[in-house]
Amino acid sequence: MTAGRKFEDRPPDKPHLTGYDEAHLSDYLRLLDADAEGADWREAVAVIFGIDPTCEPERAQVVHDTHLARARWMTEVGYAWLLGPRLH
Repeated sequence: MTAGRKFEDRPPDKPHLTGYDEAHLSDYLRLLDADAEGADWREAVAVIFGIDPTCEPERAQVVHDTHLARARWMTEVGYAWLLGPRLH
């Protein structure tokens, strides 16, 4: 797991930035980088979240896919919440 930080199986599904998002910005960036590089999702979830996809394949897939979707949301919408209240 990333530097001892805790994570949920699914990130928040809120239309605004959350404390969870802020705590996991680096994880989101790592997921986006891994995806852009064509890395195997199983390797990414093992390295970033510390989940063994051979032992927990369904959970690993959910964690990867939902966090990657939230990371993409951050690049399209969520980043504005980091810039200040005037932009959203």
